[in-house]
Amino acid sequence: MNILAIEDEAIPAAQLRAVLVSMGHRVELVSNAEDGLTRLAGGDYRLIVSDWRMKGLSGLDLCRMIRARRGDYVYFILLTATRLDKETRAEALEAGVDDFLEKPVDPDVLGMRLHVAERILGFTAQVKRLESILPVCSYCEKVRDDERYWQDIKDYMGKRDGTRFSHGVCPECYRAEVVPQLEKRGLKPPDYPKNS
Repeated sequence: MNILAIEDEAIPAAQLRAVLVSMGHRVELVSNAEDGLTRLAGGDYRLIVSDWRMKGLSGLDLCRMIRARRGDYVYFILLTATRLDKETRAEALEAGVDDFLEKPVDPDVLGMRLHVAERILGFTAQVKRLESILPVCSYCEKVRDDERYWQDIKDYMGKRDGTRFSHGVCPECYRAEVVPQLEKRGLKPPDYPKNS
């Protein structure tokens, strides 16, 4: 798995990277949340392991920014040097943190948490694939939305993602529908346009 690790202290950063690599993961290590955002935008990372307290943006700030954007789900593990109290955990969970680990990181515990993360990311990918399947009526071609209402596909797509439609005629329908109508009226149908 591609993991983006964010740690601003050199020794913990090297240890974290070594542990993740020893588990067979590909790791990109950066020293601040700002660089983490840049790398996340340009790479294929579905899991982030980030220190909480860093200069500039904190790990919690970074998690909030990631949750505010659209795109594939990114699993977020937050590292902390201090034991978290109930209020601090609640704040982190509200920000979108998926899991916590205390530093220094125990490799066995990290391995278990990564195993859970991989399973959850697999489920989110499966849900995304299932969401891309759109039930269509074989007769009228209406589609069924998530609330099980049937509606015109143009209305559905317009409401869902702002898609607008223009009309045209495909080559098969041109031959099957338009040509017979024109011939029935005694008109010679033009050839189907090459640029359509």
